[in-house]
Parts: sequence; structure tokens; C-alpha cells
Amino acid sequence: MVTLQNAENALKSVYLGTVTELLNTRANPLLTKIEQSSADVYGKEIRTAAKFGINGGIGAGDEDGDLPEAHGNNYIQFVSTLKNLYGQIEISDKAIRASSDGRGTFTDLLNAELEGLLSASKFNLGRMLYGDGSGKLCTITGGGGRSYQCDTVRNIIEGMVVDIYNSEETKTDTVRISYVDRINESITFERLCTLSNGYTLYVQGSKDKEITGIGALFDTGKDIYGLTRWQYPYLNPYTKDVGGPIDEIVIQEAIDALENNAGSTVDFISCSQDVKYSFIEYMSAFKRNIDVMELDGGFKTLSYNGLPLVYDRFVPKGTMYLLNTKSFKMHQLCDWRFLETENGKILRQNQGKPTYTATLVKYCDLICSRPNGQAMLTGITRS
Repeated sequence: MVTLQNAENALKSVYLGTVTELLNTRANPLLTKIEQSSADVYGKEIRTAAKFGINGGIGAGDEDGDLPEAHGNNYIQFVSTLKNLYGQIEISDKAIRASSDGRGTFTDLLNAELEGLLSASKFNLGRMLYGDGSGKLCTITGGGGRSYQCDTVRNIIEGMVVDIYNSEETKTDTVRISYVDRINESITFERLCTLSNGYTLYVQGSKDKEITGIGALFDTGKDIYGLTRWQYPYLNPYTKDVGGPIDEIVIQEAIDALENNAGSTVDFISCSQDVKYSFIEYMSAFKRNIDVMELDGGFKTLSYNGLPLVYDRFVPKGTMYLLNTKSFKMHQLCDWRFLETENGKILRQNQGKPTYTATLVKYCDLICSRPNGQAMLTGITRS
């Protein structure tokens, strides 16, 4: 017989391990390449030393002359706060009782809930990986009533609940999105709202609370990891405005610049959909075969000279990132865990409702130890 206690035991002993593995290895191709570690976590902060340059204790001299003076490695300290990531599943009391005579039915119920959680987490983890940590989704550029135009809709999906901020960065409303027009780049809210051009949308309750994603590395107008950028040129990555179609020379120039100037070896390339098409057009124009490779997690992608070239919907339009993923680390207090009450319960009744929720949580942040070892190409167009 299936009971609430059986449900808790199943979530703890069977489903937690599976969900954790799926979130860590199947959510996004880039995430599968990033090491996850509990190192350098102190309380609510991450403090890690990043090396730059080389050891200074080298030199040539006379046979009986003085040896070179010892000069150790150069380090700077990166500091970041652990971000709080949450995911929830909900099960009704009616559903539990209806499946009380069949474990198969109950298993199907849990599988459906966890698949829904995985789908939502896949979207949001991917979005945060390429975001800048602010949680910003888009800027309003026109419209009225329930429907508004946006500068981009790549970070938005139906069902998402968003906070609306005005031009003074004051929250004015919270509303759910009912439809996304991806061709005309507009959104429709589930009710009437009053927005003006320049208003911005953020994931509910997430403004400035998300992990420090790839976008933060290239936002040179903002400080990062507790450091002021202009004081540390080491923090500035390679950027280039291509201003035209992509080609092998442009890509190789960026790869060579990272190797020569930062000692960084690119092992992962990601791009927007239009850049993927630009690359395919370039290869087709010269009758070149386009290789395909399979990554960990079952992801299939294009290949450039043996490097994975991955299309990701969360990469900005006309943009390509060339990354050394070995420089990234997801520092975490612990891996995904269920929130528990004082008596160890993970299923909690929602106040005033005949439903139970279980909440997955992870405290972490993404840190790149070598920001100048990453590259971004922008302004890429199709031929």
C-alpha cells in the first residue's frame, strides 16, 4: 500500500540520486563539462585564489654568479556568495490516495512530477549558465495591454512568472506569461499590465540572485568576483566584433590569441542559432563536410577541428563563445538535496490546500579562474 511515508522514502532513496544525476549531466551540454566541487566554500561565501602570469624565479646567469631571486606565483582572490537554487514538485492528496492500491500508478505519478521538474530546471539552468547573474530576461520595447514587444525572447517560456521593474529599478508588478511569439519577439501576459518602453523583466524573486554566468565575464562595465575590473586587466576576456559572416580565420584567430596571450586552450564552442547557420553556410560554400560529435550526457553537436560547436538558445544573437571549460568550477556547499523539516520530513502540506510539496535545493556559484582565457565573437551575420 502506498502511503505518504512511502512517497518520502522513494523520493529520498530512489529518486534523489536519479534527479541529481540528470540535473548535473543532462540539463545543458556546457554544464556537463564543468567540474563541481565543495572546495573553497567558507560559510556562505566562496573564496578561491586565481593564478595569473608565471613564476618569477627564473633567469640565466654566470657559472659562478648569483642565482635568480625567488619570486612566487601571482594570485588574486575571487570572492562570491553562494546562490540559492530551488526546484519544487507538488503531489495532491487525492493522487496519492488514488494510487494507494498500485505501486506502478504511484511510480508513474512521481515520474511525471520529476520529469516536469527536470524540464523546468533544464531551461532555467541553461539560461543562468549564459546569463550575467542579474536574472534579467528582456527589456520592453513596445506594446500595451496584455501583449508587449521585447528586445529578445530567448530567455522566456510560457508559464514563467516574472517580476516587472520600471526604469528606476523599482518593482511594479508580478505576473505570469501565457504566450511567447518567438517570430515577432513579443510576449503575452495572463492579465492586463501597464508597462512602458525600457521596463525590464526578471524571474520572480531572482533579481541579482542568480549564479555568475558566462555573460558576467564579458560585461566589462561591471565588477566581478569582488574585484574592480580596471584595476585588474587580467579580468578582461578576448572580444571581437566580426561584423559579418563567420569563417575559420576569425575562429582560429580567437583560439590562437587565447593560447598565445593567456595560455588557455579552447575545448568548447557555443553559439546562437543564427551563428550556427552562418557556420553551416560557410562550410557548404566551400563544399566542406560538417562533422558531428557526441558529448557526455548524450548531446549531439557540430564539430570544428575536433572541438564541439554547440548551438544553445541562450547565447545572444550573432554571438559565439570560445571557452576553456577547465577554468570553470561550480563551487557548491552540497549537491542537490531535499529541504527537510526538523523531524526529517521532505513532503510538506501546503497551507490551506490538499497538496504536498517537496523542494530541491542547491547552494552554489560558478567561478572562472581565468577570465582572460575566454573569448566572445559578436556581430556575426548570415551570408
